[in-house]
Amino acid sequence: MQIALYQPDIPQNTGTIMRLCACMGVAAHIIEPAGFAVSDRNFRRSGMDYLDQVDWRRHDSWTRFEEWRRSAGHRLLLFTTKGATPYLDFSYQASDILLFGRETAGVPEAVAQAADARLVIPIRPTLRSLNVAMAAAMALAEALRQTGHA
Repeated sequence: MQIALYQPDIPQNTGTIMRLCACMGVAAHIIEPAGFAVSDRNFRRSGMDYLDQVDWRRHDSWTRFEEWRRSAGHRLLLFTTKGATPYLDFSYQASDILLFGRETAGVPEAVAQAADARLVIPIRPTLRSLNVAMAAAMALAEALRQTGHA
């Protein structure tokens, strides 16, 4: 299981997700450009000393990430408020990549089209969305539970 962040723009959320990946033993990917430098103190503070414990990789563009993903044969699961399938009703595989978009803009349609599935975490209809770090934790927990890696 892996988590990918498409052009993240809030360093604290990215650091928190990287810490989640370290604790759960899953790889992480940051698809550039990010809205902050990896040396950002907010990113480092949120990730704490866990950043040295996570297997992570930076991809300098969506195109490069897609080339890598396709050559490795991983499914791409996009978590989006516009998703068609509730995340609890989906069957995960251990080699899946869980993709989360920018906090401010999600992902462009071309990225959404590349996904093998568009999943949604249902919330109350009057509210806009969950924090991306919370959504990543919920999604990863379910994916790991289903694949027996929790």
